[in-house]
Amino acid sequence: MQLPRTPSFDLTGKRALVTGASRGIGLAGAMALAEHGAHVVMAARDERAIETAAEAVRAAGFSAEAMSMDVCDLPVMTDKVTASGPFDILFNNAGTNRPTPYVDVSPENFSSITDLNLKAAFFVAQTVAKNLIAAEKPGSIIHTSSQMGHVGGIDRSVYCGTKFGIEGVTKASAIELAKYQIRVNTICPTFIRTPMTQSTFDNPDRRKWLEDKIKLGRVGEVEDIMGAVVFLASDASALVTGTSILVDGGWTAD
Repeated sequence: MQLPRTPSFDLTGKRALVTGASRGIGLAGAMALAEHGAHVVMAARDERAIETAAEAVRAAGFSAEAMSMDVCDLPVMTDKVTASGPFDILFNNAGTNRPTPYVDVSPENFSSITDLNLKAAFFVAQTVAKNLIAAEKPGSIIHTSSQMGHVGGIDRSVYCGTKFGIEGVTKASAIELAKYQIRVNTICPTFIRTPMTQSTFDNPDRRKWLEDKIKLGRVGEVEDIMGAVVFLASDASALVTGTSILVDGGWTAD
């Protein structure tokens, strides 16, 4: 009897681009991909921070390089990603939030969040996809979305809008890119303990709200995201596209 074998999680020989990689979920995702054999190009705006992060990954024995890049500067981003690609894997993670009551959202805050979370994310992925198509290579595009791309949240009207938006872009682009064997999916974390979420943890009312909503009874750590990144990047998810992995501790279960 010939038994089935688990598809490989090995990423040896793959090149991966990770945006927002200097800290938090981006750094964890870069490390996860590197641990499984990928050469990781780690991108962020802060040149010193991204150089430090890439050096730390190399010091741990893995293959990484830094790319100083503002993904919102679309012409520069396109040139840099194209020159360094094609990338077999994109972990499209750069993002931001400015929690604000709906009635207090300013046009400036709206633009700063949407320009990074939706517009830049769209065009980074488009650039990676174009380069893969030109090289006639398959690939995996992974967007960092959020549980807030599936539900609403206090003071998060703009953030939710961008994450619902990236969920829609994921489904539509997955349909169009399937004929090129380029898969597109999202990872949707709950509140993960990172510098970006610290303001929520510092607010006792907000912290109680989120702890009551997470059914598993704890906030997330960056390590909770790493397995999902490797899964979606690897052959283990070869038939997975146009969908979301919710790493939310049960937040959206009810």
